[in-house]
Amino acid sequence: MDVGQVGRVLLVVAAIAGLAGLLLVAANALGLGRLPGDVAVRRGNFRLYAPIATSIVVSVVATIVLNLLFRR
Repeated sequence: MDVGQVGRVLLVVAAIAGLAGLLLVAANALGLGRLPGDVAVRRGNFRLYAPIATSIVVSVVATIVLNLLFRR
């Protein structure tokens, strides 16, 4: 790889990271991560957070979007 190719790869990686950040901000604004079914346990210094419902919602939405995009 020459320097130009490395620069293009870095730009693509930065664009993907920026898009992921925007998606996380949007998800937070929609309330994802605080759905009923997300398990949060706090006991003393111990904290456990298992976003079960959020994971299911994200999986269903991603499945629908990908099926629509890659339908033959």
